[in-house]
Amino acid sequence: MALAGGIAVAAETSGNYATDLGRVYGGYQRILAMKEACDTAVPAARAANNKAYAAWEAQHRALLEDLQQRVSAMIRAASKDKEDYVRNLGKYDGEILLQRKEYRDMLVALGAGELRAQCQRVPETLKGADADLARVYAAELETIRKRK
Repeated sequence: MALAGGIAVAAETSGNYATDLGRVYGGYQRILAMKEACDTAVPAARAANNKAYAAWEAQHRALLEDLQQRVSAMIRAASKDKEDYVRNLGKYDGEILLQRKEYRDMLVALGAGELRAQCQRVPETLKGADADLARVYAAELETIRKRK
């Protein structure tokens, strides 16, 4: 989804812990991809976007830390031992980075003019309801939080 249409892409909750965790974590990764695309494509907007992203990240810090811990715990639970965990962690981190790169490339493919316009709206976008992960993914978070 393009930035102007919203950052997060929520769907109906699946009710499945791993699937819903992936959706919420994916929303976070799309925000990172947007920031990275804008940092590269529109350096003039970088300072304002960094400030807006830092404020957004501070606002969502507890949720982001919880998501990261849950992703790590899922990987640990799927691993036989410490060595397998390290291997799996690298595998999943690589997949996450690849998906973020694909989203970033999709944003860059919008074209210079459209991307520039959207990147200049990043501070406003990050303050908006579509960047509020707890709101956008409320149903998924309800599923996730059922598991301690």
